[in-house]
Amino acid sequence: MKLSRLLALAVLSLPLLAHAHPGHEGHELTWDFTSGAVHPFSGWDHLLAMGAVGIWAAQLGGRSRWLVPLAFVGVMTLGAILGRAGLVFADAEQGIAASILILGLLIAAAVKLPLPASMAIVGAFAFFHGFAHGTEMPATASGLGYGAGFIAATASLHAIGLGFGSLLKKRGRIIRFAGAAVALAGVIAFAV
Repeated sequence: MKLSRLLALAVLSLPLLAHAHPGHEGHELTWDFTSGAVHPFSGWDHLLAMGAVGIWAAQLGGRSRWLVPLAFVGVMTLGAILGRAGLVFADAEQGIAASILILGLLIAAAVKLPLPASMAIVGAFAFFHGFAHGTEMPATASGLGYGAGFIAATASLHAIGLGFGSLLKKRGRIIRFAGAAVALAGVIAFAV
C-alpha cells in the first residue's frame, strides 16, 4: 500500500481515537505524575496538536523553534489552573479540534508569521487543551503531580514534532503533506 493511502487511512480513523480527555466513558485513571505523563500519548488530539506545534516551530526556524512550544506549555498550564479553579468555558473541545485543523493548515501552507503572532496562536490553542484537562480533573486528584507529568509529556511531544519537522524541513512537500493530513484530521474531528 502506498504511503499516501496508508496515511490517509490513518487520518480518517483518528476521530475514533480523539476523545482522550478524562471524564469520557471508559477512563479509569489514577491522578498522579505517571498518569499525567501518559495521558498526552493516549489520544490522537494530543499527539496531533502537540506534534504539530513542534513541526510548525521547526518550519518557522530561529528562536521560534523553542519559544513557540514554550508558549504552548505556559498557556496550557494557565488554562489547566483556570479550569481546575472552576472557570466556565463551554467550547474547549471545539477549540481543540480547531487547533488541529489550523495548525495543520499553517504547516501545509508553510505560513511564516512573526514570533509574537506565532506564540499567540499556539497560546490560544494551548488554553483549550489545558482548560479541558483542568476542568475534568477530579477534586481529589493531585493537581501538581498530574500537571507536572502532563507538562513533561507535552514538552516531549513538542520535541518529537520539532525533530520530525527538522528532518523533513528540507523536503518541503512531505512536511506540507503531513500538515494537510493533520488539517484533515481537524476537519474530521469537527464533524464527529
